[in-house]
Amino acid sequence: MNTHHVLITGGNGLVGKPLTQALLEQGHQVSHLSRQPSSIPGVATYGWNVEKGQIDSHCLEGVDTLIHLAGADIASDPWTPRRKAELINSRTESIRLLYRLLHQQPHSVHTVISASGIVYYGDRGEELLSEASSPATDFLADCTRQWEAAVEEGKALGLRVVKFRTGVVLSKEGGALPALAKPVEMGYGAPIGSGNQWVSWIHLQDVVGLYMLAVNNSSLEGVFNQTAPEPVTNRQLVDAIAQQFHKSLWMPATPTFLLKMIMGERSIFMLNSTKATPSFLLQRHYTYAYPTIGQALRTIYA
Repeated sequence: MNTHHVLITGGNGLVGKPLTQALLEQGHQVSHLSRQPSSIPGVATYGWNVEKGQIDSHCLEGVDTLIHLAGADIASDPWTPRRKAELINSRTESIRLLYRLLHQQPHSVHTVISASGIVYYGDRGEELLSEASSPATDFLADCTRQWEAAVEEGKALGLRVVKFRTGVVLSKEGGALPALAKPVEMGYGAPIGSGNQWVSWIHLQDVVGLYMLAVNNSSLEGVFNQTAPEPVTNRQLVDAIAQQFHKSLWMPATPTFLLKMIMGERSIFMLNSTKATPSFLLQRHYTYAYPTIGQALRTIYA
């Protein structure tokens, strides 16, 4: 296996940290592009400021692969017009800043691998969604579409471009699962809304595994749904969590109107039905460590 020098944006995040560790364990060299230094030994950190268009020009030295994970937290604050612009720009202008640097100096970069999201598809009910499915028109879908379009600009630089539309990442360390599991563990968990909305999920370990696949397999190119093969409904997910804690679900479902009142536009995170599955091509190249929700949760809460 060839070793690579990988530069990661967003390397201190939920996915970035274990991905960095996995790359190092496989013998690759890893650098981070970040405002904060990495806490992982052996990882050099180069500074940048996307808002000001500033970047350390040395960050590309020896690098052959870019992994773009950076982006402001979509779920953390209300979506004011200013916040919406920040969410989009943190994803699109960050990769464009790197591309401008590639234009300006000699480099050895041949691959860019970027995060994206299944929010690209929006609320689609029972429709089974593949990578060829059309995008929705809501804010999250538009943000994701612009993100992917910015990453796609790497093709003009002769780069191999891989984009992962990531589902709901399951981990105790962050993401949606702790918020879903806490009320269940305390004995008052319940489905959300109708409970029939589809959740396309993936275990964090498989997220890392798929990024590793994209680094090591130069034939992989294009856009892929980064989800487990078997999506579940919100009700099935909450039931599966309850089984791990040996709890019964006796509370009525959380009303849709209440969630909208509390979260506003961001309630679509909980209410959208997105039934996305990975392509047969991806499944031929990658064996999922946790293909079912039961396997994933048993490992997380072992």
